[in-house]
Amino acid sequence: MNDKSVYVIAEAGVNHNGSLALARQLVSAAASAGADAVKFQTFDAKKLARASAPKADYQRQTTDQAESQLDMLSKLELPREWHVELKAHAKAEGIEFLSTAFDLDSLDFLAGLDMPFFKVPSGELTNGPLLWRFARLRKPLVVSTGMATLSEVEQALAVIAHAFNAESEPADLDEIWEGWTRAEWRRSLQGRVTLLHCTSQYPTPMSEVNLLAMDTLAHAFGLPVGYSDHTEGILIPVAAVARGAVLVEKHFTLDRSMPGPDHLASLEPGELAQMVRDIRTLAVALGEGAKSPQPSEWKTRKAARQQVVLARPVERGQVLTRADLATARSGFGLPAVTLWQLVGQAANRDYAEGDLYQP
Repeated sequence: MNDKSVYVIAEAGVNHNGSLALARQLVSAAASAGADAVKFQTFDAKKLARASAPKADYQRQTTDQAESQLDMLSKLELPREWHVELKAHAKAEGIEFLSTAFDLDSLDFLAGLDMPFFKVPSGELTNGPLLWRFARLRKPLVVSTGMATLSEVEQALAVIAHAFNAESEPADLDEIWEGWTRAEWRRSLQGRVTLLHCTSQYPTPMSEVNLLAMDTLAHAFGLPVGYSDHTEGILIPVAAVARGAVLVEKHFTLDRSMPGPDHLASLEPGELAQMVRDIRTLAVALGEGAKSPQPSEWKTRKAARQQVVLARPVERGQVLTRADLATARSGFGLPAVTLWQLVGQAANRDYAEGDLYQP
């Protein structure tokens, strides 16, 4: 996530609907689309939500309104025994396997799967004890910031810095903030933490995307910034890459008409593949940033640039006036910007109208 490519996560999430066969198909679809990784979610529903926990509005709209969040989540757990099989299937398909933990036991389980990094979900940004344990695994972290204020993002980074540098869990927030005042602790995040701008609404209205917040995060903390997208379509994740996103995460499904909370706001396989193609193309098109002629421009440059020519006949020794000089495409000769310095000089030979001026 610190090289020049854009890392694309195809977020399968809970769109497996409790079916291992469907989960395997999602892995294959993500690989076929050209994503770098396919990501699921690992949680124990009873540890994640109490029976009284309400559903989010979008969940009520896409699932049984009478069903509790706990009952909904219970149907969407990814059984522990599936993880190894899905990871092996992902490896065979040439794509990385990831999953996000929402509770400590699930995180401890995922720690044994040798994933390349851990994704901290937006809902857990303010969950200090879980966030601290994420960081304590000493793997790179991708930290999603949906629903967060800038101060909450800073507090999360302070917790992570403490986990990277302290010997044990903090006694209180004062200890966290005291550590954050140390420049070396803040520097310890470099190369290890990527922030994701995100709006936690499914689907996200265009008026609430706020891509400029990516700039705010980058300027505030000096860390790489990516984008976790919940809008409809592929425009916004591609635009995020143009804005500088180093990582893009996007939900996908095999069929948006399937039952479940996240299918409706997900891409179908063909759309996912198009998004990845557009991101790869745009990443190439962004280039290196230096403003200089490209290899294909050199012949065009020679043909398109104008040089100094005579606007009318002049004789040798005649003092050149502005009216004697003009420019035209000639392929070689004095650049047009040198015309002014020739005014007042004596012509070095006879010239006909249209002749290239040659000193």
